[in-house]
Amino acid sequence: MSTPPHSVSEFLRAYESGGPLRGFRCPRCRVVTATWGLACSRCGARPLEEATLSDRGRIVAGTIVVVASDEFVNDAPYAYVLVELDGGGRLSGWMPNVHTDEEIAPGTPVQFTPGYKPGVQFARIAPGSAEGTLR
Repeated sequence: MSTPPHSVSEFLRAYESGGPLRGFRCPRCRVVTATWGLACSRCGARPLEEATLSDRGRIVAGTIVVVASDEFVNDAPYAYVLVELDGGGRLSGWMPNVHTDEEIAPGTPVQFTPGYKPGVQFARIAPGSAEGTLR
């Protein structure tokens, strides 16, 4: 039986504490995933190798949430996005202060930013910013 290099609680704690973001790389097919697991979702290889994921990526898809759950009611509207991380792996998360679809267009550069709310939070990277100024 395979034993993962880190537990689910360690995996989630990284998102809450500010990183580093952790994931897995398949030793056989080299796919990188942000999803915790014991076997590769592509080829089934075991065990997976631990990988440190990039905190930057680009939006693949997203939607604006106007009617929010109780925990996020004071943050609405906000965006829920799917992000392809630089170097591999995809994460879903939320982005505060988003009001239009143009702000979360596919290809928009974003960066993981720890927040006080549960889950993974992203912020847009300002266009033309070499340092990655967040907006």
